[in-house]
Amino acid sequence: MIIENTIQGHVWKYGDGVNTDVIFPGKYTYTISDSAQMAQYALEDLDPTFASNVQAGDVIVAGKNWGNGSSREQAVTCLKQAGVGAVIAVSFARIWYRNAINNGLLAITCPEAVAALNKGDTVRIDLTQNLILVNDQQIPFPPLAESVQDIITAGGLIPHLKQEVRRLSGRFRATQNCILN
Repeated sequence: MIIENTIQGHVWKYGDGVNTDVIFPGKYTYTISDSAQMAQYALEDLDPTFASNVQAGDVIVAGKNWGNGSSREQAVTCLKQAGVGAVIAVSFARIWYRNAINNGLLAITCPEAVAALNKGDTVRIDLTQNLILVNDQQIPFPPLAESVQDIITAGGLIPHLKQEVRRLSGRFRATQNCILN
C-alpha cells in the first residue's frame, strides 16, 4: 500500500544478478505492448507465484546488479503495473535504475536493508525520513536527489515534465498578463 510518502507491503526477496529477461521474459518483448498486461508475466521465469500473489505496495528486495542485461523498459513497467511499491537492492544495473526513475518506480540502494529483510516480512519505507522499517529495526537509506524525488512523486518522467510545462506556462501567462496590463 502506498500512502503519502510511505510505502508498505510484503517483501519478495531474490538474489544477485537478476537480469531483465528474467524480470520480464524476453519471449513476450515483441508480442505484448499493453503495459497493464505485462504485469501478469512479471518474474515468470524466476518466481511463477509472483504475478498472481503480489499486492499493491509490496517491495522487491534483491542482491547485487538487479536488472542487468538489456535496456528494455518492460522490466520496470511490468513491476510497476503489478503494484510493486519499491525495489531495494545491494546494487542496480545502471540502465534498469534509470528506467525505474523514468517510470516512477522507487529504487533504493541499501545493502543493510537487504541483509535485514526476509521474504514475507512486512516492510514500511518512510520517504520523508529516509527509513526502512521492519520488525523493530529502522534502517536509514541515502536520500534521493530532489529531482529524482520529484520524478518519482509525479509517477515518472513524462508526468513530471507535463507538470513542469503546466507550471511554467502558468507562470509565463501570469508574466504576460502583467506586461500587457
